[in-house]
Amino acid sequence: MTTTPSRGRRRAPSRIERAAGRAAALQKPRVILALLLLLALTCVMLLDGYLRAEVGGDERVRDGASSSKVPDKVLNGGPILTFQGGQATNVSVPDKTIALTFDDGPNPTWTPQVLKILQENDVPGTFFLVGSMVSRYPSIVKTLVEQGNEVGIHTFTHVDLSYQSSARVNREMEQTQLALAGAAGITTTLFRAPYSSETDAIDNYSWPVYKKLGEDGYTSVFVDTDSDDWKKPGVSKIIKWATPSGTDGASVLFHDAGGERSQTIKALPQYIKKMKAKGYTFTTISGVMQKDNAAGRAARTGTGTDTGAGAGTGAGTSRQEAAGGVAEAGVTGEQPGGTLPNGNGGTTSTISRLQAAHREATGATLYEGKALIAAVAVAEWTVPVLAVGLMVVGIAVMSRFGMMLILARRHYRQRNKRRFSWGPTVTRPVSVIVPAYNEKECIANTLKSLAQSTHPIEVIVVDDGSTDGTSEIARSAAESLGMTNVRVIRQENAGKPAALNNGVRSASYDIVVMMDGDTVFEPDAVHQLVQPFADPEVGAVAGNAKVGNRDTIIGAWQHIEYVMGFNLDRRMYDLLRCMPTIPGAIGAFRRDAVLEVGGMSEDTLAEDTDITIAMHRGGWRVVYQEHAKAWTEAPGSLKQLWSQRYRWSYGTMQALWKHRKSLTDKGPSGRFGRVGMPLVVIFQIITPVFAPLIDVFTVYSMIFVDFQAALLAWLAVLAIQLACAAYAFRLDREKYRYLLMMPLQQLAYRQMMYLVLIHSCITALTGGRLRWQKLKRTGEVGTPAGVN
Repeated sequence: MTTTPSRGRRRAPSRIERAAGRAAALQKPRVILALLLLLALTCVMLLDGYLRAEVGGDERVRDGASSSKVPDKVLNGGPILTFQGGQATNVSVPDKTIALTFDDGPNPTWTPQVLKILQENDVPGTFFLVGSMVSRYPSIVKTLVEQGNEVGIHTFTHVDLSYQSSARVNREMEQTQLALAGAAGITTTLFRAPYSSETDAIDNYSWPVYKKLGEDGYTSVFVDTDSDDWKKPGVSKIIKWATPSGTDGASVLFHDAGGERSQTIKALPQYIKKMKAKGYTFTTISGVMQKDNAAGRAARTGTGTDTGAGAGTGAGTSRQEAAGGVAEAGVTGEQPGGTLPNGNGGTTSTISRLQAAHREATGATLYEGKALIAAVAVAEWTVPVLAVGLMVVGIAVMSRFGMMLILARRHYRQRNKRRFSWGPTVTRPVSVIVPAYNEKECIANTLKSLAQSTHPIEVIVVDDGSTDGTSEIARSAAESLGMTNVRVIRQENAGKPAALNNGVRSASYDIVVMMDGDTVFEPDAVHQLVQPFADPEVGAVAGNAKVGNRDTIIGAWQHIEYVMGFNLDRRMYDLLRCMPTIPGAIGAFRRDAVLEVGGMSEDTLAEDTDITIAMHRGGWRVVYQEHAKAWTEAPGSLKQLWSQRYRWSYGTMQALWKHRKSLTDKGPSGRFGRVGMPLVVIFQIITPVFAPLIDVFTVYSMIFVDFQAALLAWLAVLAIQLACAAYAFRLDREKYRYLLMMPLQQLAYRQMMYLVLIHSCITALTGGRLRWQKLKRTGEVGTPAGVN
């Protein structure tokens, strides 16, 4: 045993070391940014679900309740209910007057057709709009208002307000007002409750709601003639049911949304022509109230009613003629929304009496409304894209499972045939390089396992500036074990790549085995690992790394990941001849090949992936030897696990970017670039980054859509993963009991890996660099016999 000083003069700090301080300061903001991205995704989904009544939806509808507390004059009064001066007042529609009202819109299919019919027949309508639909289709609302129609509120999510708290009622109204402000620049004083009908249907539960809204300045609108078009009874019955008795006036209800409305579209123009032929005038709710106000003034002065100035359209009266005059309809006291708009966007008292309920949205209301419309537009665009992404991710995940199962089985059967051989048995000595930095807990166990090797080896321990006496412990362990084939090389701290390069330069043999200072080899691990070098095309070999400290929850999760995710993948990549990574815990190389490609690079944090890709580009074949087993100590805490996987993920991205030119290379390099690199990008970066969509949509569906269906879907995916994992455990002859931890792994561990990968992507996109991270070791992984 000898001690050799590091060669050459003291090297300058690497780029990674120089960037260490800056990188450390940037990590926390990047973690926060990653979490904010997930939060934004969740908010977008919740907003979209709220708009579709999946979030916060309430389908309860009250029926048959008592109306003992409702005044008889209200129950028997007209369809328009106001609270002028704090007193409930009903307004009836004058004779031979129709107030066409439409509920549940806007709808992108039916509302434009209704608007076209109204415009062709020069008839106004009053549309009671659902706020969530307004926010989704703002352009329709803007067109509706510009054509001279009137709008009212039909709540934001179409819920029965009699079941809701005062806060929910206020929220439903305010959000709809914001939607109207953002869509058309207005608010309104008109309101119609979902599931309402005639005034005699007001009960003891809904009456307080109407009174409260009346105090807030709203006019509640009911119907006294219902077309029942939602029942789809046929065009003739819709027209019949919408026709009032004799010459009675009526607030007539149609629907321009809420279902298939083709019968309504066919019936509406026929109905308008029929009623005009009977001498009826069409107006809005504000037009009705204008007529009522005019009649009241006439009664007080005894002059009679000037019907020629009535606010309506019909036989001999156009909508433009009815638009003049002073808007007095229902405008008393403080009203929701603000000022009255004129045609030029200013404010005036002389506006269209047909739209007297409208208020011009200004100030915070206007800007908050526009912000709501913009947020909904983002949600409307994002969620379908996410749905497509979910489908793509699902297909990719299932494809990966299929490829792994098929190719892993083929690999196992091929490599375990009795006649399979790499060539003549490799028996010549090899060099084992052990880079170590503060490995006092593990280095003795590592050397003890190497002392039991069945293959002739020399051991080179490269102490990378340890401060815990690692080199002294290594020398002491070697002496106690009687190992005369151990050399300990001390060098100033320069990082793992420099330590490995020092070991490669110092190696005496043409094959070098690299392992970590916390790893223990099985007795035949080296012998199995070097057998593929009988094939002169093989330049590097990946061994079978296993988690030694698997008896903890975190260790068991990583054990499942190693067996299923890493080793099953390596079988697939081996057959495709595009192995992306030789694990740092156990790998072997031709020494000349390593030197030929420039040694272990410091350009990336994943020097094992970097050197593996470099070997491919150098024309060498890289294979997987499943029978060469090593036991490594996995991180024992979530913090250490995060640090390790963050470095792995980011380092892999660095390595892929460094070797991106392999995409256009020819030969083995081009094969890796066009086969291996896309597979790594798809299966190890893109798919895992978007895989949280599966979990987010699953949780969302469980809470807001269909718990049972979502749970069954999640269990089905879990069953497929369990089947793949069980097959991987079978190939590696592992105990199945660890698979009991897999459901919990899917709920917790996998989410952490997603965040790590997203964090790494953000670091890569922002140009960050990381320093080397030293994980805390316990030395609990002893000899292989102890592990078993």
